[in-house]
Amino acid sequence: MSTERFPLDRRQVFGLAGAGLLGLALSACSQDDPLAKQARAGDNKNYVGGDGTVTEFAKDQRAAPRQYQGTLFDGTKVSEKDVLGSVVVMNFWFAACAPCRIEAPDLVKLHKEFAPKGVKFFGVNLRDEKATAEAFEKSFGITYPSFNDKDGQVLLALSGIAPPNSVPATLVFDKQGRVSARIVGELERGTMKTLIQTVLAE
Repeated sequence: MSTERFPLDRRQVFGLAGAGLLGLALSACSQDDPLAKQARAGDNKNYVGGDGTVTEFAKDQRAAPRQYQGTLFDGTKVSEKDVLGSVVVMNFWFAACAPCRIEAPDLVKLHKEFAPKGVKFFGVNLRDEKATAEAFEKSFGITYPSFNDKDGQVLLALSGIAPPNSVPATLVFDKQGRVSARIVGELERGTMKTLIQTVLAE
């Protein structure tokens, strides 16, 4: 994993999982998950994995906040105005994405650690119907909400920041709504924890 600690708007683009993967059943944990095992094997079967590149943006060099609005799977509409003043973690995912399944338990742990400190977590689901997304969330114990972004509304609003063809990808927003860090590819929990702690302390 490489890390950039200065402004760099570099896209790490890789293919999405093949449509045939969508039919595979969700498993109870990523350790026994056939898709997660496939990602760990590194054979790039049906997709090309990202390398987990981290870009951290200096406080005085962050781009202006973006306006976005989307609808959560429960029907709630959320915009950047609703979370202004909070650190936000936004993870782009879909159920048949093998690296998404590997990192899901780490996101659950990070959410449990930082939600009591006021950090808000959102998923941005790019492909799934509500039932599929909810089955994934139940399987991995995810309790934070996800945008239903099959129409690409949130992704489009964050174009140039969120890589359009890269899943998973994770953004960290500061309290002013600016992107302070980005991970393209599967995240590493220790690294994500540090990125959250840094911006939370600002």
